[in-house]
Amino acid sequence: MLVKLLRCTPDPELLCAAAALTSTRPEGASELFETIDSKKAAKVIKNVTGYGHVSIIEHATFTFSVEGVSRALTHQLVRHRLASFTQQSQRYVPYDSNAHYVVPISVEASKEASREFGEAMEKISGTYRRLIDLGIPLEDARYVLPNAAKTNVLLTMNARELKHFFKVRCCERAQWEIRELATEMLRQVKEVAPTIFKDAGPECVELDYCPEGALTCGRIEEVQKKFRT
Repeated sequence: MLVKLLRCTPDPELLCAAAALTSTRPEGASELFETIDSKKAAKVIKNVTGYGHVSIIEHATFTFSVEGVSRALTHQLVRHRLASFTQQSQRYVPYDSNAHYVVPISVEASKEASREFGEAMEKISGTYRRLIDLGIPLEDARYVLPNAAKTNVLLTMNARELKHFFKVRCCERAQWEIRELATEMLRQVKEVAPTIFKDAGPECVELDYCPEGALTCGRIEEVQKKFRT
């Protein structure tokens, strides 16, 4: 998996602070933006979002290239509807090798499961290639491809939706692949907007308790330490 933050709103925290002040100051955002420094922006964002006014961080957007992930992951990813996605098309890009699939961690841990999985992927890949050789269009041959098939996707989210994404997908109960993706995305956005994403991560980081009840992972202190450092 490759995850790369390609672009984000320039000076995202200055912009969000200007947005916060726009509702309470006589000046327009154009003037406010020019007079705010990073220290003041951090203070404003912390105070305003602390009151529950989190709409101000919707003005900052972040665009990632996510490469070499499974279709199983992207089926989960598109459930986050307040985002924009552009995914590699199996109608136009051939699945050219039986090496182009993601192997789950649990499968890798078992020699027998790895063998069974690999043989299944090899058979699927062979069937796919034979269908194409028989003149079947890519858009129809792809019907035999598995959820494990690798794909690339470009995604854009605003900061508010990202924080929700991290709450759900950084949790230990999230599926392992999308949890890995979310954790890496969070690491990268913290570098450019540390105040906005200071308390981001699974819900236990912000709430100080696990909202999963009986389904908790049971490692709240370990998880909090991981995301608070």
